[in-house]
Amino acid sequence: MSGRESGPASGRDAPPSLWRNPDYAGWWTGNTVSAVGTSLSAISFPLLVLYTTGSVARAGAIGAANLAGVLLTTLLGGALADRVSRKAILVLSPLVQGAVLGAVAAAVATGHATMPLLVAAAFAGGLAAGVVTGAETSALRRIVPKEQLPTATGQMMGRDLGAELVGAPLGGVLFAVARWFPFAADAVSFAFASAGALLIRRPLGPDRSAADRGSGVLGDIAAGIRFVRGQPFLRFTVVWGALLNTVTEAFTLLFIALIRYRGGGPAQVGLISSLALLGGVAGAVAGPSIARRVRPRRVMYAAAWAFAAILAACAFVPRPWQIGAVVTVAMLTMVPLNVVLQAAVVRVVPDEFSGRVAAAGRFGTMALQWTGPLIAGALASAFGVPGAVLALLVPVTLLALALHLTRSLAAMDVLAQDAAAEPALEKAATEA
Repeated sequence: MSGRESGPASGRDAPPSLWRNPDYAGWWTGNTVSAVGTSLSAISFPLLVLYTTGSVARAGAIGAANLAGVLLTTLLGGALADRVSRKAILVLSPLVQGAVLGAVAAAVATGHATMPLLVAAAFAGGLAAGVVTGAETSALRRIVPKEQLPTATGQMMGRDLGAELVGAPLGGVLFAVARWFPFAADAVSFAFASAGALLIRRPLGPDRSAADRGSGVLGDIAAGIRFVRGQPFLRFTVVWGALLNTVTEAFTLLFIALIRYRGGGPAQVGLISSLALLGGVAGAVAGPSIARRVRPRRVMYAAAWAFAAILAACAFVPRPWQIGAVVTVAMLTMVPLNVVLQAAVVRVVPDEFSGRVAAAGRFGTMALQWTGPLIAGALASAFGVPGAVLALLVPVTLLALALHLTRSLAAMDVLAQDAAAEPALEKAATEA
């Protein structure tokens, strides 16, 4: 390890458990409550449209609007995280998201939840989410030691999956009881995320001087993009991830539509989604250990080919619960992919660039993601729901083959596991 460590336990051979870190534990808890709330509304948005209009395309429009909002403010959020108080961003952004969900709940309760309003609300919520994501990565590396980042990343990913595990069936049940209920619950949950960030005592930065900020927001954004472009493994994973995320978003909507196509109701959609998430939770638990022992490219191989296999299987299994069982197995390899890649990137990017580089990478991987729900709707209209799932098999197979043809992943293996490579990254940050 270099001397440039982050977090409260820098230099310790055996840092204490993350649960003994009050800043991390409090922030994690607040975000856990918020994640449960978000999972309630995430499943309720498509249910509201699918069981009101029966249109996959309209449900896709809401998902696309949310992702487009996130995309528009991701780069700005990364630049702001390296210029203004990260804590203020983490406190205020969830309050904006809560206000948006509160407006949706009121509209649904009063019968005024029109498609334009739902699309606008999803877009506004995405704008706020894009701003906050830039500060989250930078804050995490201030709160925990660098050597514990894989563990923290796995725990936070496990938290999100666990929240979906609870929230998906609960959202289906609450939606069946009162359609406005899941949205109201999500609105309240954002207050917990804000409170968790407010109680963090450790300085979250940034520590840049006025001279360092002289380039302006646009200059900061450009520097983050240059850093990503200058690293072959970052370049490849951003492009590859953008295409994979697009397919994943399309399948996420088709997964719900396929369960409905096989005869499942709203409550069954939630329960079967939870079944699939069990594999994700297990993958998140195993993720930190995998990140320490397995080269990133091997994890990428396994995840890509597993995704191809589940697409083929899901299109043909006849019962809703079988769809969930197939996805459960695949999630055991898909989730560790995110843990491994996030931990590798966070470890090697300098703190003063963390917000900008994280935002540039996230922007790149999300650049096409908003089209996923729209693609799902178009494919379902053209080929039916099972046919649309099979159609996604073509791009996933090509992405899996691309992993075996590129040379960029060898560099990522070295940088992810060799601390001696850090000076090269610091040099790249200086040049950017």
